[in-house]
Amino acid sequence: MSLNTTETDDLRAEPQLTAADRCDACGAQAYVRATVNGTELLFCAHHAKKHQQKLEAIAESWHDESARLLEDSRA
Repeated sequence: MSLNTTETDDLRAEPQLTAADRCDACGAQAYVRATVNGTELLFCAHHAKKHQQKLEAIAESWHDESARLLEDSRA
């Protein structure tokens, strides 16, 4: 499974992460949702990148909205 940035069509299929969604590792705003063994894990962009290689082998899904960080910085 490739854990690349989620396609636009996938964003419509899953609820968008909001400011209320917080990283399980540090509490920052979550931009990535991973499902592992039926459990939803939320990560900020930093921790998602840090753990991506390990999770790649076991994640059932990977919803990545970290591209929004670039959009937010341009606004």
